[in-house]
Amino acid sequence: MPPRKKATRRKKAAPASVGLTPAETGNAAGAELDRLAEQVAADGGAVVGRYSDPFGGTPLLVAALPVDRVEPTPYQRDASDAHVKRLMGVIETIGRFLDPIVAVREDGQYVTPNGNHRLQALKKLGVKTVIALVIPDATVAFKILALNTEKAHNLREKSLETIRMARALATMKGMSDRPEGSFAFEFEQPPFLTLGTCYEARPRLSGGAYQSILRRVDAFLDEPMTRAVKER
Repeated sequence: MPPRKKATRRKKAAPASVGLTPAETGNAAGAELDRLAEQVAADGGAVVGRYSDPFGGTPLLVAALPVDRVEPTPYQRDASDAHVKRLMGVIETIGRFLDPIVAVREDGQYVTPNGNHRLQALKKLGVKTVIALVIPDATVAFKILALNTEKAHNLREKSLETIRMARALATMKGMSDRPEGSFAFEFEQPPFLTLGTCYEARPRLSGGAYQSILRRVDAFLDEPMTRAVKER
């Protein structure tokens, strides 16, 4: 049984002491960001702004993207029809779309790790353009569980997304040879990987009955992703 981690108390930050000032967020430049802006334009989009993230200082683009060039990452959960319909109704009622998605560029297309419901609502409304925060770092696409706050995941959804991410990482150059534990942030908990394989084999599994036990005995593997996925 892996040893339990000691709970660490978060150090309280002084008010308004972290990150960039409002003026500093406007200083977003660099060859990588310029290249991304050129690619957005070549893809039929338009850059409407750029800024540095006020917390971490990461430079980002605010871009208008052709909606037909944006898709959800392939390993995230399916969109809820009921949730999409509710979003469509709200967008139509207020006459505005005020919640940009996050997107990364991938082979001339764009994928969003946390905006699938919003994206599907816009597509069903026939909208031509979606506003997105376009991030140069493609690995953000694997931060799904941390980024997705628009609709809470249930255990089955989290587990299936996690094992799908693991399988995708196991095929990627530069990722497949990294140990499973190095993706602890992306995967959140080892039981999600184990239960994900179980849900794939038995979709009607009552995973909640096993989760509390797995939390005590399951651990991230020290194996590279290619072998870890097979072992799971």
